[in-house]
Amino acid sequence: MGLRELITDVWSWLDYKPAMADPRRPGRNTWAELTRSWVPDEDLRRLAAYRLLAAYDSNQAGQVAAVTGDDEAGIERRELGDASKLVDTALGYLLGSQQVISVAGAEHTDDDPTAEAVAALAVQDKLRAWAEKEMLPLRLQQAERTAILLGDAVYTLAWDPAKGRVLLRTWDPGLYFPEWPEEGEQDGAEFPLRVHLAWELPEDKRRGLKARLRRVTYELGAIGPASRRDAAKDGGPAREYLYTDSGDPVLVTGDARNADTGLITRTYPWAPTRRSPWTCYLTDAEWDLDDLKYADLLYDLPMHKARYRVRADGEVLDRLDLMADFIPVVHITNSIPASGEHWGKPTVATVLQALDELSATDTDSSGASATTGSPIISLAGARLPIDRATGQPLPIKVRAGTVWQLNDNGRMDVLNTAAQLAELRARVDHILDRIAANSRLTAAGLGTLDPTALPSGYALQLALGPLDSLVASMRLARSHKYVVLLRMVQRLHQAGQAEGWPAGESRHARLMWGPHTPTDRAAVLDEVVKGVGAGVISVETGVRMLSDAGYPIDDAQAEIERIQARAFDAAARLADATGDNAAVRRYLGLPGSTSEIPGTPLIPVEERD
Repeated sequence: MGLRELITDVWSWLDYKPAMADPRRPGRNTWAELTRSWVPDEDLRRLAAYRLLAAYDSNQAGQVAAVTGDDEAGIERRELGDASKLVDTALGYLLGSQQVISVAGAEHTDDDPTAEAVAALAVQDKLRAWAEKEMLPLRLQQAERTAILLGDAVYTLAWDPAKGRVLLRTWDPGLYFPEWPEEGEQDGAEFPLRVHLAWELPEDKRRGLKARLRRVTYELGAIGPASRRDAAKDGGPAREYLYTDSGDPVLVTGDARNADTGLITRTYPWAPTRRSPWTCYLTDAEWDLDDLKYADLLYDLPMHKARYRVRADGEVLDRLDLMADFIPVVHITNSIPASGEHWGKPTVATVLQALDELSATDTDSSGASATTGSPIISLAGARLPIDRATGQPLPIKVRAGTVWQLNDNGRMDVLNTAAQLAELRARVDHILDRIAANSRLTAAGLGTLDPTALPSGYALQLALGPLDSLVASMRLARSHKYVVLLRMVQRLHQAGQAEGWPAGESRHARLMWGPHTPTDRAAVLDEVVKGVGAGVISVETGVRMLSDAGYPIDDAQAEIERIQARAFDAAARLADATGDNAAVRRYLGLPGSTSEIPGTPLIPVEERD
């Protein structure tokens, strides 16, 4: 490879693989399906990297090496699931023991809650109910494992009128093709103006369908006139935009048009005081692969050859107005992208060559164990059985109880490969230690560290230090994206006029991760008891600490109310300090009393006389 051919980009850590060479170069067409004319050149390396990483995860890296000519004997390489274990281990530490949606301000619903706190708690309850219906923990497992393995993951959100809620789906990042505003001004925090999800559909001879390309496009654009379902010249579904007899556009209810500029604006429920000229359009279409030429790339396919799909409710997906000024697609990266980049780095990226070394050592160990268990034996001066038909000695097989008759000067030698096998096993341990250190999952995190080698819990904390920093970095890369996702969930429910979702600015909601390492629950409990008893920690903070430590506390506020209902000593101190029995009854969760002291009937003066 010459200096001019040396590529340094997000996927340079895979350049040692021949499969990462230019797929369009003659003789290097490793992934034939990736070199279709519609695939942009700038996405070829990314798709090839995804395919290689998926091969490692499914124990097929040796087969890929054999196909690409990297290792002709790669088809016989032993792969024992080490790459998959690294991914699953990192996933477990990233997700922690639990994932909880938290809305800012919802924890302040105390004895006298404010309207803001009540509204925040209501949104938090609705988000948690939505997460349960959409199986958010399952979706997290799907997307985050993909992000850790490939470096990227994709979520999409869509309003379903039939179910009355937002649907959450995960996608393979190999189907994700974003378009950024301007070349050279990219940043990892920017959002694309157009997003495509594209994949090929195989030929279906039974239904008479050719091989097709399907593309789902989300695009931010200026608000247009109202539209309705129509039919194209060939009879296929299409969308017709409506205009009056005078040529003015027909507007959707709530839209307004500036007579001077012709700009159409709209007020969205989450920004009632601001009018926006933008909306998101959804297009879902198919093309026959035979109709596409080499110059027809994914980003500029010929629309006159497209066949638009129809939604279940009859809407034609040809620039369908989603009534939202954002693209409901969230791209998750496994790591914090470098400046000017948008793609993440998988956890196994830096140790991929070590995984190759480990696989090769396992293959050698398998061969050495075969010769150790069934050793090679050399005989001298032995009387071997003769095949009477050919007159040649018959092959000798070693079995239990086999006896050979040797001459006076006969000798039997055994080739002992146990020493080589021991060296190979020691090399496996050495490579595993390097993988644990360089991936920052640590030997303690992977479970390969001998517990007796640690003198104290503090030593274990130091051993887990790199893992703590790795998890913190991975969660930091995702924190903002999940805030955006939960904000989109709120806004799509508002746009769909879902029952109980109030209009107004979206609440700041976050996805809270559970502890990723085991917690000394007894020590946390002792700390909470001492802190709350001494008055340096509030009951709310103490309950949250116990919940984070793994205690089964489903609702922190309900737990606080149950604690206060039995805190008679604290109630007595409250009564002594305030003299307000009504406040004491509220603290204990008791109903209010009409009078603090029962009234005593008095005899009127005239009756006494």
